[in-house]
Amino acid sequence: MTYRPLIAVPARFSSSASALRYAAEVNARALVEAVYRAGGEPFTLHPHAPGGQADPTEVAERLERCDALLLPGGGDISPHRYGDEHAHPDLYDIDDEQDAFDLALAHHALGTGLPTLAVCRGLQIVNTALNGTLRQDMGGPDGEHRHLTHPVVVAPGSLLADALADDKADVSCYHHQCVDRPGRGLTVTARAADGTVEALERPGSPGWLVAVQWHPEDTAATDARSRALFEALVEAARS
Repeated sequence: MTYRPLIAVPARFSSSASALRYAAEVNARALVEAVYRAGGEPFTLHPHAPGGQADPTEVAERLERCDALLLPGGGDISPHRYGDEHAHPDLYDIDDEQDAFDLALAHHALGTGLPTLAVCRGLQIVNTALNGTLRQDMGGPDGEHRHLTHPVVVAPGSLLADALADDKADVSCYHHQCVDRPGRGLTVTARAADGTVEALERPGSPGWLVAVQWHPEDTAATDARSRALFEALVEAARS
């Protein structure tokens, strides 16, 4: 049997899960299926950062067994994490422990070169970890990218372009926030027609890092370019 690299996927807190009767920790089925389909073994990580503080040593020890990291979508990041004192009224599902844990994962991966694919909130976590900022709301229904498929233009020569084997893609989006100021060392490698940042990379850094604002898992079962992102992550994990 071909070895399946272990892809760490932090779980998301859920206040209710009817099938499980109580609150739960979950990952989107489409996401873990996309990892498995690409040849990886999804490995769920329990978010642990009591009091909103993660232990970097513990995070490093837990990730030591993993070959790559996938930072998935989820709720909004608390604005204080990127230095904003005011919270937009449309923010949702903020959890300080989740923020602290995801940021600690990102810091470890960025520091060690652990191959990382960051999706939607995951991109925002990477940007925040590198002192970037977020636009808390894109302007309501007329400005946000929710329940929307739209084209993006990809920077030639980027890791994203290599993975997609193309300089454009139609992507499935669900977000009301976006990057305001890119974090330290990050380069924008895809944009939507309205200028929204849709992908980030960190040229010259160790390891493989691609962060996308869209949800490639939505279409990975039917779209070769979406599937290729997960395949590129698995390939980076193997090497």
